[in-house]
Amino acid sequence: MEFFDRLIYALTELHPVHPMFVHFPIALTGAAFLFILLAAWRNSPALEQAAFANIVLASAGTILAGISGYMDNIKNYVGDAPNAGLKIILATLLLLLTLGISLTRYRDPAIFQKRARILYISSYGISFALALVLAFLGGVILYGF
Repeated sequence: MEFFDRLIYALTELHPVHPMFVHFPIALTGAAFLFILLAAWRNSPALEQAAFANIVLASAGTILAGISGYMDNIKNYVGDAPNAGLKIILATLLLLLTLGISLTRYRDPAIFQKRARILYISSYGISFALALVLAFLGGVILYGF
């Protein structure tokens, strides 16, 4: 029982929560972009569905990473972490983009086969690029510029 008490204390009081969630949007947007590129190359509906599933999960991961990042910023940096305002703006853009991709694809499952295909594929790349910029800015907080 002591182990669980120490674990709960470490997770809630000692260690920042944000690092546990931040890797999900990075990995999921990267996987989604890879799958959509493979789907375009192989003209594969199954790979496009995998990309869609990853981008939906990236939306959820972005919400968790954003909330935990905001909370850790207040707790550990008294709301003054480097680039905090920029990260909030970029994270909001990432959330809107991943949700937009998800809702668009949900409403029109055949979008991958239509003229909007290039825009659809590009939006996956932009979401991954945003996640990478956010990752870099997070590294700046920990390691400096």
